[in-house]
Formats: sequence, C-alpha cells, structure tokens
Amino acid sequence: MIAAGQGRAQRARKPRLASVNPDPTSRAEAPSEIQAAKTAAENPKPSPNASAQPAPAVPAVKSKRRSYLSLVKPVRPRRDLVPQGEVSPRQIAWLAQYRHSEPVLVVDLELVEQAYVRMARALPAIRIYYAVKANPAPEIIRLLSRLGAYFDTASPIEIGQVMAQGVSPERISYGNTIKKQADIQHAFTLGVRDFAFDSEAELRKLAAAAPGARAHVRVLMDSAGAEWPLSRKFGCSYAMAEDLMLKAKAAGLDPAGICFHVGSQQTDLTRWPAAIADMAGLIRRLAERGIAVRVLNLGGGFPSRYRKDVPSIDAYAQAIHDAVKREFGDKAPQIVVEPGRAIVGDAGVVQSEVVLVSRKDATDDKRWVYLDIGKFSGLAETMDEAIKYRLRTDKDGGPLGAVCLAGPSCDSADILYEKADVQMPLDLAEGDKVLILSTGAYTTTYSSVGFNGFPPLKTVCI
Repeated sequence: MIAAGQGRAQRARKPRLASVNPDPTSRAEAPSEIQAAKTAAENPKPSPNASAQPAPAVPAVKSKRRSYLSLVKPVRPRRDLVPQGEVSPRQIAWLAQYRHSEPVLVVDLELVEQAYVRMARALPAIRIYYAVKANPAPEIIRLLSRLGAYFDTASPIEIGQVMAQGVSPERISYGNTIKKQADIQHAFTLGVRDFAFDSEAELRKLAAAAPGARAHVRVLMDSAGAEWPLSRKFGCSYAMAEDLMLKAKAAGLDPAGICFHVGSQQTDLTRWPAAIADMAGLIRRLAERGIAVRVLNLGGGFPSRYRKDVPSIDAYAQAIHDAVKREFGDKAPQIVVEPGRAIVGDAGVVQSEVVLVSRKDATDDKRWVYLDIGKFSGLAETMDEAIKYRLRTDKDGGPLGAVCLAGPSCDSADILYEKADVQMPLDLAEGDKVLILSTGAYTTTYSSVGFNGFPPLKTVCI
C-alpha cells in the first residue's frame, strides 16, 4: 500500500567531505588520502551556508599504484541529515514560503552531498561517474565536481552542461552507445576521450571521428530484480564484445574497458557479483589475446527509497567488494560505477496540488484523484506503475481510502497508479497540497516542454 504520511524528517549534522575520488590525472588513492577523507567526516566543518569556507581539497599523493584490496576499507559516515527518502527541514521551510500554484521540485543540495559522501566512503577505491541524465541541474554538477565526481554523459548537450560548470573533459565519459559521428567528433574535439560502444558500426564511427580514443564495450546484461528494468536496447553478447575489442584495437582505438548495467532501481544484491564474474572471464579471454582491460564499469542501478525499503549502500559495497576480491584478487582493473538515482533521487521532493477528486459512479468506493503533475510533466517513471513514489498530505493522520491517481493532461495514458493500492485521506479535496517524495531523479529530465500547454516542471535547488 502506498499511504500518505509515513515518518518524519529528523535533523542530523551535515557530513563534510573534501574530494574523495582520485584526481582525474592521478593514480589510485593512497591510504593517506582515505584517512584524510575519514578525518574530514569525523570533524565536520560548518556549512558553507553559514559563511564558512568549503573544506579544502585533499592534496594529491604521488605513489605507486596500490592494489584494489588495499584501498577497500569502507568507512561509515556520520549520522545522516535526515533518514533516507524523507523530507528535510530545509525543504519544509522553503515550501512553507512557496506561494505559486504550479508544481515544483525542491532539491536539497545537502542531501545530494550526503548521498555522495555515503557512497564514496562505502566504495573508496571505486571511481564515481555521476549519470548526468538523472538531474543535470548546474548546482548539482558544481557540487559533485567539488566533491571529486566524474561525469557520465549521453549527448553533446550534457557534455556542454558539465563543462559549463568548469569540469575538465578528462572527467567526462560519453556513455551513450548510440551517437552521430558528428557528435563523437564534437566531443573528441572538446577533449573527451572515453566512449562507450556496442556494435561494429559504432566502432567504425569512433575510429573515424575519435582516433586513439579509449573505447569501452558495453555488454548486454540481465536486469531481473530491477524496478525499472532495461530492455535489449543497449549492449551486445559476450562473444561479440570480445570480437569488438579486438577490432577496436585493429582500428587504432584503445580498447580500455568493459561496461554493463544491471537495471535501474536494482534491489537484488546478487546481480553485481554475477555480472562481475562473467566480466572477469571475458577480461581473462581478452588478456590471452593480447588486450589488457584496464577499466571495468559496473554501471548504475543503485536505488532510491520509494515504496519499499532498499538495502543500504554499505550492503551493495560489500557485495561488490567481495566479488572483485574473489574474481581478481589484488590485480583488479580500475572499477567504475555510474550512479544517478542514488545520488539525487532521495534529495528531491515535488509539491503538487489536487485539481479534482471524483468518482466514476455514485456506488464506487474508489475515488479518482487528479494532480497538477503527471506522466508528461515529470512522473514518467510511473509508466506501468514501475516506480511507486511515497506521498504526503497536510491531512495525513485521519481515515484513508483507496484512490486512482492521475495527472492533469488530456491523454488517457496519464494515469500514475490505478492497479497499485494507493491510500489517501478521505477528506482530501481540491486545492490540497500533496508531496511526492524521492523525486530528485528522472523527473525534470522527463518533463515535457509543453504537452497540452502545461509548462516544464519547475526546479529549485537549496
């Protein structure tokens, strides 16, 4: 049941972090850098909003590359600002002053930082590429850049959005396997050197437009267990991946890496170990044929908290660490992850308004509740009722009743939840506000530019 009004936000001290990922031109972090990051977390600085200076970046330490296992020492962060997926006091305060009627997404940047810090400490030896498509707000990009993140992009526009915030092209990958040759050339001219591909036709475009670039073949992966599963659109078979890496080398490209994705909002912890085992076999076969794979990209899939509780990032980190240790020992390639949802999803809350409450027949027990936001204005992930958001209203605490929840547009597909058991207050009425929790990811980027004349979803970062 999706019921409005579960739990309340609690205050906690804000974790602070200097850059915890390696500098883009440096080798893997030395233990002294990990210890410096740990010290920064255990002795938090005042928030920049309190006129304090940001924590200084951890100085680079020049040393020989250390093994993966010597760096994998997860450090539990300080107590969270608020429980995962809850509304922060800052968001509540901002919304209390909001006087406009259109829906708005409010992203608390302190919660974005909290999520990044939590992941960076759980995966200290792993390079984090933020999936820009989740939420490309410039404030988010600037924050994550300061924290040491790299960036996974899907188009020239996203590359431009990242570079506009001062991020160097060495910290950007072009992860879309479907690219126009002109777009590849544009990215290469800007200085981007990491490109994903999954076909021989794409490989030929890379060889022509980005000679010598680092090519990362994407392998098709089973995404069972994911609430937003992936189709067969991206990736190729293991056998084809092996052949493509050989052809990439012959074409003058640098066959640097292998990547995969186990599905978005993946709650099955076994998916990564199984995939890592398969990729380790592929890496060994390529090594026998003269190709040393230097990067293994585990993709995204780390979840936000929606209707169900999800495993902690520490649980995911342990599963990944154990699999890497088992398959590679102390000779692992550089491990990469590409989180998007897990970084920004729980940091956002949408405030919407009830437009209409009605019934289809006088005898119907189930009401229809129409909001001023729907599938075409930011909630596209309710397609097939896949992502089930939690809801809050000012009338929570009283009697509840089942509802069908729908958006405002003149499109019969604009129904958010009809089969799911959504319960809302019986006295809910037109004009009442409804908070939709954990909406920081894949909402603004899915919002249409004006379907039926409704404006794109307004976004505020605080």
